Amino acid sequence: MPFFIELLDVLHDADLPVPYALRTTDGVALRELAGKPALLQPRLAGKHIKDANAQHCSQVGELLGHLHLATQANMIKRKTDRGLDWMLEEGTQLLSHLNAEQSDLLQRALDEITQRKEKILALPRANIHADLFRDNAMFEGTHLTGLIDFYNACSGPMLYDVAIALNDWCSDEQGLIDGPRARALLGAYAALRPFTAAEAELWPTMLRVACVRFWLSRLIAAESFAGQDVLIHDPMEFQLRLAQRQKVSNPLPFAL
Repeated sequence: MPFFIELLDVLHDADLPVPYALRTTDGVALRELAGKPALLQPRLAGKHIKDANAQHCSQVGELLGHLHLATQANMIKRKTDRGLDWMLEEGTQLLSHLNAEQSDLLQRALDEITQRKEKILALPRANIHADLFRDNAMFEGTHLTGLIDFYNACSGPMLYDVAIALNDWCSDEQGLIDGPRARALLGAYAALRPFTAAEAELWPTMLRVACVRFWLSRLIAAESFAGQDVLIHDPMEFQLRLAQRQKVSNPLPFAL
């Protein structure tokens, strides 16, 4: 909890719409309520949206840019528990559970991660949200009013955060990237933090890596909670997106 409290304090101080900790008069954030640890946060205005347009995506890109700039110079270190090593280990174990088509798709992705791991880890870093899906953002109309659910937040490559967001906000029902939405998100982000040449080179790879991360976590959840009354997101959604990302025709703008 101290990491999340500190990170949200930094983002709140940067005027970002996040659920920061409300402190007591003596400055304590984490306290006890009815014998249990408690953290109070303000209620954010707005609601989740299902159908995103270019205006929504532009605001998501802008918010993500501000988030990264707020932490890039003084990053709070926290290793993700679902990083590249986790993907390689869990993915290898799951190969035998898949059909031939799925296994081939996943194996190619794991091989790419192995081959490009060093370059990925050398990309520009900051604190990242790592889960900026539509159900973690709040809007009033086309105005972004809140960013929630920071429990996947960590320190890592900023491009990975952009890829995760774009894969959700800019995908159509067939899993394809919608060009106008993608250009809106990437353009708004790059206006604040221009992409580097190394990021431009690894962009297609990072889109695929972001698909692998959520395909694997959903496959694991589907196996772990089979037959239980637990909400499980469809793994097929990210299998399809990974297949669609084998060719990427949406380059990063303004690469330096």
